[in-house]
Amino acid sequence: MTEQNNEEMHVQEQPVAVQASAPSYEEVLFYERKPAGFWIRFWAYIIDLLVIFSVTSILIKPIFALLGLETSSAAWYAPYAILSAIVFYAYFVLMTKYFKQTVGKMILGIRVVSLKTDELSWSTLLFREWIGRFLSATIWPLYWIIGFTPLKQGVHDFIADTTVVYEESYRKQTIVQKRKPESSELHETRAF
Repeated sequence: MTEQNNEEMHVQEQPVAVQASAPSYEEVLFYERKPAGFWIRFWAYIIDLLVIFSVTSILIKPIFALLGLETSSAAWYAPYAILSAIVFYAYFVLMTKYFKQTVGKMILGIRVVSLKTDELSWSTLLFREWIGRFLSATIWPLYWIIGFTPLKQGVHDFIADTTVVYEESYRKQTIVQKRKPESSELHETRAF
């Protein structure tokens, strides 16, 4: 009897783990395209400026030279300046609309994507490339914010809800989201 009592004394009660319902949150792992940072976008812009300069030098300057018009005028309202601006903005709008990237972005493997839709609409592009690019080009610190925002967006990207991403580079993201309740006959369903 004493052996049995000793055994009973040494046996400690283990708390019974009560299985609670499944946790209400779960981690979801997904891959998203990696946003392109300031420097890669800067070099793409420099390449685009070289392309635009080449086009205006090959197409517009010879015409002005043949007509005897001046191309060295510094005024923004000079005919050469106006035509150069049209080529500049048309290049960015048309290339981004039809290819989602300019030549500089093609060379460096980045592209423009919309954060709201799959396609870039004309209104989005006009706001991004005309108004946003004008602001970024005239006030340089506004362009620098690309390096400090989570999605690497500039002012022109914020205006149009776009960003620039790498074509072949992804980053791993983990988000915590509420778990969807599993349907069961034991759950009470209410109509109202």
